[in-house]
Amino acid sequence: MNTDQDVQRRKRKRRRKRRLVAISGFIVITTGLAWFFELQATTTIIVTRHADQMSLAASNAGLSVDGGARAKELARVLADVDVVAGIDAIFVTPDRSARDTGVPLAMLNEAPVHTVEDPADVEGLVEQILNEYKGKIILVITHPEHIQPVIAEMAGSKKLPPMAHDEYDNLYIVSIPWFGKVKTLRLRYGVPHLPVPVAGE
Repeated sequence: MNTDQDVQRRKRKRRRKRRLVAISGFIVITTGLAWFFELQATTTIIVTRHADQMSLAASNAGLSVDGGARAKELARVLADVDVVAGIDAIFVTPDRSARDTGVPLAMLNEAPVHTVEDPADVEGLVEQILNEYKGKIILVITHPEHIQPVIAEMAGSKKLPPMAHDEYDNLYIVSIPWFGKVKTLRLRYGVPHLPVPVAGE
């Protein structure tokens, strides 16, 4: 009688061990898969220049009335670009116009704002974004002359159309998948840029 009971107990123990091993294995696999897919998620980087300035000649001019309106429009357009969390972070150059352009969106999304001390160091900027915000949605507000190099550094399009000195409505969206080709999209926002007609045309 005791022998039969011992046998039954040993069988129950073995069954419990097998269940625990199966459950532990399932947890490890699902955690590993979640971690893998999180690492492989698509990173989206939105690149634009600062909004309309009060003076094109001043090196650190603030935004004009039109620029302030455009900054608010940028916040409206990007506030729910990700329907779950919005923009994850904003990178801006040190100049006042770039910071002021990002303020409305930063306040709306409560997104951290990072100052890019050297806008010409596009390699360092892209490396920081991909290291710290892989799989996230990032806004970069930089100088017009650095937009093409930044996008090219992300393996995006190397043939952006030329931008006029008073053209502020471009919005470039670079999608970097964990596997496959990088996509570069160009959108417009706010009041459209109207080229000044050349005399005689």
